[in-house]
Amino acid sequence: MPLVLIVDDVPALAKQYAYDLRRLGDFETRVAEGGKEAIEALRSEPVDCMILDLEMPGLDGFGVLRELQTWVAAPPVIVYTGTGNFDRCMQAIRLGAVSFIDKAEPMLRVVLEVQRALEQDRVTSELRALRSELASESPLVGSSPAMKQLKVQIRRVAPIPSTVLVLGESGSGKELVAREIHREGGADRPFVALNAGAIAETLVESELFGHEKGAFTGADRLHRGAFERAADGTLFLDEIGELSGSLQARLLRVLESRELVRVGGERTVKVTARVVAATHRDLDAAALEGSFRTDLLYRLNTHILRVPPLRERQSDIPDLARALLLGICRDFGLKARILAPEVMNALTGQEWGRNNVRELRNALERLVIASDTEVIGPEVLPDDWAVSQSQGTGTTFAARKAEAERSIVLQALDENHGHVTRTAEALGLADHASLLKIMRRLGIERP
Repeated sequence: MPLVLIVDDVPALAKQYAYDLRRLGDFETRVAEGGKEAIEALRSEPVDCMILDLEMPGLDGFGVLRELQTWVAAPPVIVYTGTGNFDRCMQAIRLGAVSFIDKAEPMLRVVLEVQRALEQDRVTSELRALRSELASESPLVGSSPAMKQLKVQIRRVAPIPSTVLVLGESGSGKELVAREIHREGGADRPFVALNAGAIAETLVESELFGHEKGAFTGADRLHRGAFERAADGTLFLDEIGELSGSLQARLLRVLESRELVRVGGERTVKVTARVVAATHRDLDAAALEGSFRTDLLYRLNTHILRVPPLRERQSDIPDLARALLLGICRDFGLKARILAPEVMNALTGQEWGRNNVRELRNALERLVIASDTEVIGPEVLPDDWAVSQSQGTGTTFAARKAEAERSIVLQALDENHGHVTRTAEALGLADHASLLKIMRRLGIERP
């Protein structure tokens, strides 16, 4: 239920507004009798919308709006006034208010204005998250058998609200898998990512569960944790294996009870977010040695998705390299570059065992910086790069053989600009029909 704060130095009017909003709009309400009290209330409670009087002694409505301009996240503000001064209302809009109303307006219109402000704030948050997602430069690219299988698994688990555990090596794209699960399951809701391995242990608890004002030194306002920010959407917990024992225990309680208590607080908050966790560690081994709770593992691994390392899907490298290269050139403000066949062959020949897709992206960035031409040629390749195909490890002989065949065909198609007949001739096949038969068997679509 959204919480609306009414700020007015006339307590009777503020309380009447609060009562009518509860009755007509099904809102939770609070009242503040001045600007300073309003700021304190915003720091102490998760306010979703504020109705603010402009004319108040002490810190007036304009002062409150100026204070909120310095905040990273502030609720939408509707200003109301009894003077009917249009110029002052427009000044409030310029300071960040979303709209203004007259104190004599019918309450049903006030309710509609609050609902509109809440909806506008929700859409703004979702657009911000969508832009962040679109800025990600390596989507789930690839049509290799391993990636096709992963995409099928994602489509199966996405509509199911239970937890998912994503396993994969560093840099293999575990967050992209989590985002795809979220997109397939309802992308109109929030997606919140938290990397447990990248945050100081003393801050993880606050970032995950939130904290109340005054919970510790420096906690000058209430903070909603990742669980609350994810709301009815998806919470992605990366590097879950790095959590300390005490945080594992608290996370288990939240997953079991579907409610939490903020750090330094007493009131319980309902948890509605779907949890997708990820790790590069072997959690089964960690559970056996006692560094990871077995009961938490069983709670997380309702569904398990394994992200294949890049060496097991080398035929995806050309498409992935092109997508990454386009993003790098866009970020650098450069015209689009293309890779010479020798360079693409060299990229496909690496194992990328240290950091997978992230390592590939870094290598492409170095090639872009080293080259001054539109076509990035082999002269900028590192001396120690192998041009031959890597054999790969960690999969069956049949799968490795199919992947090697697929890489050969895709590379030949690329070198012949997708022309099937010329590609068949280059591979020494009888005719184009023979190549099309091989392509169908390997799951390669005709260009």
